[in-house]
Amino acid sequence: MSFRLQPASPARPNRCQLFGPGSNTKLFPKMAASAADVINLDLEDSVAPNDKAQARRNIIAASHDIDWNSKYLSVRINGLDTPYWYRDVVELLEEGSERIDQIMIPKVGCAADVYAVDALVTAIETAKGRKKKISFEVIIESAAGIAHVEEIAASSPRLQAMSLGAADFAASMGMQTTGIGGTQENYYMLREGAKYWSDPWHWAQTAIVAACRTHGILPVDGPFGDFSDDEGFRAQALRSATLGMVGKWAIHPKQIALANEVFTPSDAAVNEAREILAAMQDATARGEGATVYKGRLVDIASIKQAEVIVRQAEMIKN
Repeated sequence: MSFRLQPASPARPNRCQLFGPGSNTKLFPKMAASAADVINLDLEDSVAPNDKAQARRNIIAASHDIDWNSKYLSVRINGLDTPYWYRDVVELLEEGSERIDQIMIPKVGCAADVYAVDALVTAIETAKGRKKKISFEVIIESAAGIAHVEEIAASSPRLQAMSLGAADFAASMGMQTTGIGGTQENYYMLREGAKYWSDPWHWAQTAIVAACRTHGILPVDGPFGDFSDDEGFRAQALRSATLGMVGKWAIHPKQIALANEVFTPSDAAVNEAREILAAMQDATARGEGATVYKGRLVDIASIKQAEVIVRQAEMIKN
């Protein structure tokens, strides 16, 4: 391993990020009472242009008036290619309460995009004497974003999370699909006349996970568009979790339980991880660097794998 140790990611649950438009205030109390770890109040795609100013005012009021409990409260601002984003940042931080934890920056294509928002946020925090430092989450949803993913991951000390936005990403890449996440009908291999579907998002997710883990950022899977397909959502989430992502967006309340289920280590997985750690502790006491657990070899690398599961379970429990 490089002598530059991989930094730890933020120690907070991020299994499910529940989205809701800032223009629909009726949803806010329900979102606050949900089982999602992160609440994303949206000013971008789910809000019509004529409603953006009111949506901004709604979110500012909600930051003061609604009890968000232990939720991590995030606001998705408009993209930097729009005339809305700077007012989003200025009004949220000058008029919103310090209950706002995070700004989500959409369609980030390079490190300079994050720098621009960071400069504005820093100036406002200093001018207003805000005590809580706002964190950032960025969405990778373009060819430029995935091409520059590592420089984006290293762009700001405020950056805590990075998500894949499948729909805009697909459009930017020129992919022939209207699906948001999941397997795609025409993305298959053929063997002896039988079709086998693979995952078209796999390579982008892997690039995001690698960049995030290199720089101590939480990698998050984005939306699954067909909220009537529970098994499709679960399959996508399981693939994401296996690759190292820590959570997934929910664009419908029914997806919250599915995300929490997948990204919470099962009791069986946690018990096995603890048993592996115990077996290796015994092996170390005997002066051995490896041992056998349930018929398979475990060693120092196994300790690291097991510790990931145990730490995640303990963090969620707390």
